[in-house]
Amino acid sequence: MDTPITHWRAPLLWRAAQLAARGLVALVGRLEVSGDVPEDLRRGPLVLAANHISPFDPVVLAAACQVRGIHPRIMATGGLFRAPVIGPLMRRAGHIRVDRGTSSVHHSLEMAAGAVAGGSVVLVYPEGRIGLDPGMWPERGKTGAARLAFASGAPVLPVAQWGSHEVLPYRAPKGMLPALARAVWRRPVIRVRFGTPVLLRDLHPGTPGAARRATDRIIDAITDDLAPLRPDEPDRPRHVDPGRPTETTRSHRRRPAS
Repeated sequence: MDTPITHWRAPLLWRAAQLAARGLVALVGRLEVSGDVPEDLRRGPLVLAANHISPFDPVVLAAACQVRGIHPRIMATGGLFRAPVIGPLMRRAGHIRVDRGTSSVHHSLEMAAGAVAGGSVVLVYPEGRIGLDPGMWPERGKTGAARLAFASGAPVLPVAQWGSHEVLPYRAPKGMLPALARAVWRRPVIRVRFGTPVLLRDLHPGTPGAARRATDRIIDAITDDLAPLRPDEPDRPRHVDPGRPTETTRSHRRRPAS
């Protein structure tokens, strides 16, 4: 007989922070959330895989998840956990620290897999950084999200977002205040779309290339869900951040499905 999953319950602090995120997004823009998430997936276990286009993304995704009744634990850079005020709050809220470029990153993946297996929803950015693709389409992903799915056995739900790059510049906090003032005045539309689970059942962990193929499927799914959010910006974004560098070494060959 299978042991029922005891779903992780988000601390009140994190639930309150998600409500605050909705208020903040409403102040600087207009949030539009599309795509349904079944009730059984909202409670976990689940891996949310989102594209990364702006430093404002965590706020946007926290707000969008609150709209859908999801309380994800976020795999976030270690720098946030070292911050004087934000760090303790991140730990108390149950988020998972990732020190990229260090040997401890494997420990972070183990912690995330344990969290998902224990019934949590964990939010990851498969690209591993704010994407630098010239067209702002998802880059070729790191394999961490796929390995997390393999290790936990949880489904992967793609999440596409567009518009947060109009709120905060790439180099924030540099230029942050003028950018926020412009956003409050212009109130850009910020769109988030929850997709359908990515099928990975035919891929077997440990098989050479399986993690890469799974990663490409995840990035492909995010790309396809992103296309309807930017129908009049198929090649390059209208909003250009002069402080954001571009790089083609990690460009993903997939373009939106027609």
